[in-house]
Amino acid sequence: MSEVVSYSLRDGVAIATIDNPPVNALSAAVRAGLLAAVRRAAEDAEVAGLVITGAGAAFIAGADITEFGKPPAPPALGDVIAAMEASPKPVVAAIQGVALGGGLEVALGCDARLAGPKARLGLPEVKLGILPGAGGTQRAPRLIGAAVALPLIASGEHLPAARAVELGLADALVEGDLLAAAIAKVKDLAAAPPRPRLNARNEGLGSREAFEAAAKALAKRAAEEPQVAAIIQSVRNAYDLPFEAALQAERDFFIQLRDDPRSKALRHVFFAEREAARIPGLPKGTASRPVRRVAVLGAGTMGGGISMAFANAGIPVTMIETDAGALERGLQRIDGIYATSVKRGSLTPEAHAGRMALIEGKVGLEAAAGADLVVEAVFEDLELKKEIFAKLDRITDPGTVLASNTSYLDIDQMAAATSRPGDVLGMHFFSPANVMKLLEVVRAARTAPEALATAVEVGRRLAKVPVVVGVCHGFVGNRMLSRRTQQAERLLQEGALPEQVDKALTDFGFRMGPFAMGDLAGLDIGWRIRKATGGSAPVADALCEAGRLGQKTGRGYYAYPEGARAGVPDPEVAALIEGVSARLGIARRAIGQEEITERLIYPMINEGARILEEGIAARPGDIDVVWLYGYNWPAWRGGPMHYADATGLAHIAQRLSHYAEATGDESLRPAPLLARLAAEGGSFSGLKAA
Repeated sequence: MSEVVSYSLRDGVAIATIDNPPVNALSAAVRAGLLAAVRRAAEDAEVAGLVITGAGAAFIAGADITEFGKPPAPPALGDVIAAMEASPKPVVAAIQGVALGGGLEVALGCDARLAGPKARLGLPEVKLGILPGAGGTQRAPRLIGAAVALPLIASGEHLPAARAVELGLADALVEGDLLAAAIAKVKDLAAAPPRPRLNARNEGLGSREAFEAAAKALAKRAAEEPQVAAIIQSVRNAYDLPFEAALQAERDFFIQLRDDPRSKALRHVFFAEREAARIPGLPKGTASRPVRRVAVLGAGTMGGGISMAFANAGIPVTMIETDAGALERGLQRIDGIYATSVKRGSLTPEAHAGRMALIEGKVGLEAAAGADLVVEAVFEDLELKKEIFAKLDRITDPGTVLASNTSYLDIDQMAAATSRPGDVLGMHFFSPANVMKLLEVVRAARTAPEALATAVEVGRRLAKVPVVVGVCHGFVGNRMLSRRTQQAERLLQEGALPEQVDKALTDFGFRMGPFAMGDLAGLDIGWRIRKATGGSAPVADALCEAGRLGQKTGRGYYAYPEGARAGVPDPEVAALIEGVSARLGIARRAIGQEEITERLIYPMINEGARILEEGIAARPGDIDVVWLYGYNWPAWRGGPMHYADATGLAHIAQRLSHYAEATGDESLRPAPLLARLAAEGGSFSGLKAA
């Protein structure tokens, strides 16, 4: 037998145990081992049937990602599953852990599926821009009904064991000895009259009308995501085509999608996120410090959201304010958010009470004593933050990790205000902090490896995607965003209107344009920062001076009549912008959408090149992950640096040079790294090995 699939006998039943750490991925060796086990059990007269199970925490977690992009090695997974269905003896899956993608497809090829309490079942291929390629779109609908299977496959949802049993995806939840239960199931099936396998059970598809209703509900996604359209048609084929023909059509869809640029972008995201977890310069085996209790300084929007993130993860948190009134308002805001979740049915009243019990409100910085981690989330004032860090140095124990949630200020200066700069770093959460997945972990010049490892590990406990970045103004995300913001302002001055700029970005794939987003957040935030730092944005400043602060005042870049959530173009804004242009001596002109899009996106890519050259981000993929999870970059475009490679760096450099000449804006000149790669015919992705 294969080294990664062992074959043993127990009580007259064969057991094939997959042991391919860390997740029992379906490598060529595993596929070959499974096929050999199926054939051996079928030929052994002393064996009643076969149990397939996994060693460790996974049953089978899916395809072997190291085989992506390589020529397929035999046997194909479809051939393994076909052999299982052709076996004269029953085959039972004992699913003790995750059964995802091809792992679930293997289980669907079995005669029965028993799940342990830690099992999770799902077909997540949609998230990689593809569809299940070994019968998942044919067998799952025959098992649980097409109307139920379609949204499951199209979402990529991972079902816990109890829910999988409830839907019929698994036969039973076994709390005790799962292997013994699977052996008993094999014997029961061997003693009973043979029952049709899923490839012959068309009656399980259920109502065609119910399926078409489920397909209609996915129509909008299908128009934007080719893999969703393919999933719908592939499941529909279960009604319209013979099983083998439908399997072939599924495989054809898989190959088409694999080569689609949008699917390639989604696979890039998958690998980039995993690569971001590998932290350059962190010594192997560096242990994180235990974090049992956290203190958060500030009970405002960010401080409250950060406190909720810890409570949601079951970590006790002390939320600290300077006065009782602000603290009470912060606690009430958190309680209200949880109450809304209870009303929507996404949180139970018991969970609401439990999470509130984990958040303790206190007045005064001294309450941070005893915390293992302190996250400062006060107003963006460097001198204030340095003062706070100096006090925390005295109040907290040595080894307590001291983190700032600053969006752009210098972590090194905060660290220098303490006697232990090794404990200081940045933990930049994104708003709303209890929802957004990104966590920029800012490594300062003297941050200790253990402190860095602690911040990253805490981020994972909070179900965030931590990305380690270096110290500079705005770090990665906001530094790049500032380039887009500058160009958006300049486009207004030169002739565009807010709705034209926003449309360019939403057509590109963003959920909102910069001006609609500004109105939602409140224009006074940026105005206050500009006044404090001596910055200027003539159109935005003029709006604020006119009292147009966004949705909260009913007027910003757009008008919001009668409290509407969606803004409408306002002639007053057009007149105000024209007045600003005239005052600045700029002759307005018509600006096409292509130019708008390029001037919003390409300067961000240019800044990303500078960030890479300076070592602020370790890899192009890290920048992509920041933008995907912190700024809702459209996943099917892969992130700004992947998009740049797909577009062609020579084209981007040429267009930036053109706009620099046309506008006189020297910030648009191609960065040295971008210019070099463009001249060499290189790519950002090629830097990963450098």
